[in-house]
Amino acid sequence: MSAVPSLTEFESAAQGLAEVIMHTPTLPSRALTDVLGSLVLLKMENLQRTGSFKIRGAAYRLSRLSPEERARGVVAASAGNHAQGVALAAQALGIPATIFMPLGVPVPKLLATRGYGAEVVLEGETVATSLRLAAEFSERTGAVLIHPFDHRDVVIGQGTLGLELLDDAPDVDTIVLGIGGGGLIAGVAAAAKARAAQRGRTVRIIGVQAENAAAVPPSLDAGHPVDIETRPTIADGILVARPGAIPFEIIRDLVDEVVTVSDDDLARAILILLEQTRVVAEPAGAAGVAAILAGKVRGSGTTMAVLSGGNIDPLLLQRVVSHGLAASGRYLTIRIPLPDRPGQLARVSELIAEAGANVIEAMHTRHGHGLQINDVILELSVETRGPEHSEFTLDTLRTAGFTPIVVPD
Repeated sequence: MSAVPSLTEFESAAQGLAEVIMHTPTLPSRALTDVLGSLVLLKMENLQRTGSFKIRGAAYRLSRLSPEERARGVVAASAGNHAQGVALAAQALGIPATIFMPLGVPVPKLLATRGYGAEVVLEGETVATSLRLAAEFSERTGAVLIHPFDHRDVVIGQGTLGLELLDDAPDVDTIVLGIGGGGLIAGVAAAAKARAAQRGRTVRIIGVQAENAAAVPPSLDAGHPVDIETRPTIADGILVARPGAIPFEIIRDLVDEVVTVSDDDLARAILILLEQTRVVAEPAGAAGVAAILAGKVRGSGTTMAVLSGGNIDPLLLQRVVSHGLAASGRYLTIRIPLPDRPGQLARVSELIAEAGANVIEAMHTRHGHGLQINDVILELSVETRGPEHSEFTLDTLRTAGFTPIVVPD
């Protein structure tokens, strides 16, 4: 059997999933079109059932289980989106499901997974640990392990999205989407390129990884999947130390380019989506948009950015928005040493107002920072209109004799 599924396999899977998944909308983005210089469309998989594309692969994988396998139950490991996909699909098919999740899993994803009827086991610090525990549970109990990306049926299920992309935008030239373990991009690349070839066209596939968890580029250099040492990233949905063996073969042959983005890029993308399109995406789900904003994608014809998930913890969203404002030069934290005499706070506030900036938060203290007895520190969080306005605000304070110190985000 070929590593690359056939167009017929993808089409058959799409027919089987028709009553399980929804055909998510595709919408143009004026803001991203202006950035790229050519039409940008957004595929809204963040509106999919369970809030991400993962339901596609999970539901198709479970639908292919034998009656004997269904009776044994299933087990999976996930930071949230795969967990919800498996839990919902198992509930629909009447299959007992156990999900291992790391201790730091976002609360909304935890509650949603339990809400779909799965038994959740919270253990371990990372998804890799949860996956090991799930594999041990499978060996011990006989439950079928549903891997989040390294299985051919999962790749086929995820690839049904590629068919939708070509149905929604037959003239699409470039598809940009995030890569974690590789199941989604492998399926989309195989399905979209097969459908395009059937129509006598070609389509370019660009994968995006968080720079703190970019295992695909070194794997491509090595010619096989390799492990990397990951670092923390807000994009927990694509925080994977090693691509799957099955997806990697397809990525190697069919994905045209792989780029990386920073957490700052991801935060900016979430902010732009909120402000300009009124769309909520999780960091991993916004990876394609982040790549466009970071200049990692060349404008050529119609570009489709896949918003692969929207399951973001409200507390994380609050932090990400603040980080995105800072990364965009629109949120400035400054520390100003002042002599301890009346009128200084009022004067600083007046100067910031004259510069057209807005004080969001203020802290005035006589303690710490190596202060002399007659000194105070004023720390301000200031909203500005961008990098140039931030610098103008700082220059206004400097011209008046103050020495503002920018506090890193």
